Amino acid sequence: MSNQAVRVRFAPSPTGPLHAGGVRTALYNYLFARQTGGQMLLRIEDTDQTRYVPGAEAYILEALQWLGIEIDEGPETGGPHAPYRQSERKEMYRAYAERLVQEGKAYYAFDTAEELDAMRKRLEAAKVAAVQYNAITRMEMTNSITLPAEETQARLASGEPYVIRMKIMPKEDIRFNDLIRGWVVVHSSQIDDKVLLKSDGMPTYHLANIVDDHLMGITHVIRGEEWLPSAPLHVLLYRYFGWESTMPQFAHLPLLLKPDGNGKLSKRDADLGGFPIFPLEWTDPVTGDKARGFREEGYMPEATANFLALLGWNAGTEQEVFSMDEMIKAFSFDRVHKAGARFDINKANWFNQQYLKHRSEESIREEVLPLLASNGLQVTSGQAGQIVHLLKDRVHFVKEIVEESRFLFAAPEEYDQDVVVKKWNEESVSAITGFKEALEKYEGDFVADQIKTILSGTMEALGIKMGKVMQALRLAVTGAGAGPDLMIIMEILGKAEVVNRLQIALDRLPAQIRLA
Repeated sequence: MSNQAVRVRFAPSPTGPLHAGGVRTALYNYLFARQTGGQMLLRIEDTDQTRYVPGAEAYILEALQWLGIEIDEGPETGGPHAPYRQSERKEMYRAYAERLVQEGKAYYAFDTAEELDAMRKRLEAAKVAAVQYNAITRMEMTNSITLPAEETQARLASGEPYVIRMKIMPKEDIRFNDLIRGWVVVHSSQIDDKVLLKSDGMPTYHLANIVDDHLMGITHVIRGEEWLPSAPLHVLLYRYFGWESTMPQFAHLPLLLKPDGNGKLSKRDADLGGFPIFPLEWTDPVTGDKARGFREEGYMPEATANFLALLGWNAGTEQEVFSMDEMIKAFSFDRVHKAGARFDINKANWFNQQYLKHRSEESIREEVLPLLASNGLQVTSGQAGQIVHLLKDRVHFVKEIVEESRFLFAAPEEYDQDVVVKKWNEESVSAITGFKEALEKYEGDFVADQIKTILSGTMEALGIKMGKVMQALRLAVTGAGAGPDLMIIMEILGKAEVVNRLQIALDRLPAQIRLA
């Protein structure tokens, strides 16, 4: 295994949108593959046709592409191990299941649903701790172990429904070395005789997963913690098939937890909290219900990938913002945690803000222009660029620029009362009056540097310190006591609008002082 080129796979089921935990699994597989010069496969595990959801596979492909996770082999890209949909490999699995039956490592089970239910009730009545179809209970059931060989063949020949179950031997330890959790040891008494081939001829996850991983040369299985209980069964299957020498190494990733850290993260938590846990928006094809997506909520793909990568892994340094290439170089299973990772959406917002700060103003402007227009705010490309320059370092999302810029399109209707009480006084009225009159006389270019020169000259002439009137001036122009660069705001507004707003404030605010 050590000399074999790394081959990993992401193997989702097309049963709905891709959960954040699944996205992180795909991302860790990708980081490891690229770091080692290996290959990343996508395999669609659609053996359970009852749970198949139309559109889910296309959603998975689009989500991975949006996040920058490149697939080397898969349903769309093809490859030497095609097909990459398990439903298209159906006939192959039966041969492997039948092989185990012939070797005495699996058996035919003809039990009806009623018989299985009766068994469960007997065990529950006897207060048996683990209600399982296992080495003990199988001897009381209808299968090829308890039936004479002739009867078994007769049942098969008549077309009677059956499943193929794995034959777990009692009193055996199954052990494997997990890359994250170290040695895991499980006694065979804790494992039941899992179904390998269902009555409809489709394989279960356990059989198809092992056969495909072997045939596709998978060297490392990187998957969620929820699959850890199944790992001993999979190790046994490798042993039964005689494939132990090429068995992949396992790495079981920690769970994603609710924001408060109590329990596994679910869609319900996201709905209640008003945040996304899916990469893209999803519309249920049956109910029409929509689920939020990171993309549609305004998150950038690079920020989303960065956020998810650090849910359960860190580079061992103070660095938090990583490009994809940096994550590839830094990734290590040694730094993946065993404990669950709390899903903090505020941290996701912070990551998006960091990436937005470093994005070109031109690209943001092109995104903002139609958003402003759809909100009835008409601006030129140049004005949109000014707005972006003013606000991009103060928001988490591009869409927030629209809301944050509304004060630029209409004079304040209300003023921050705390600032009115503290800063609106005779001195500030005198200063703002003098500044307004100076602007009215000014005929040059109305740009930030020149506006500041006019303001400082006016204050110097009046004998008033700039610091004592800046908050009152901002209040008069914007209605708020804090915000982005006031000189740039006034440049964007233009001289006529600034003079108008100053006059409105001078007219309105004395009355508000009396009310306060």
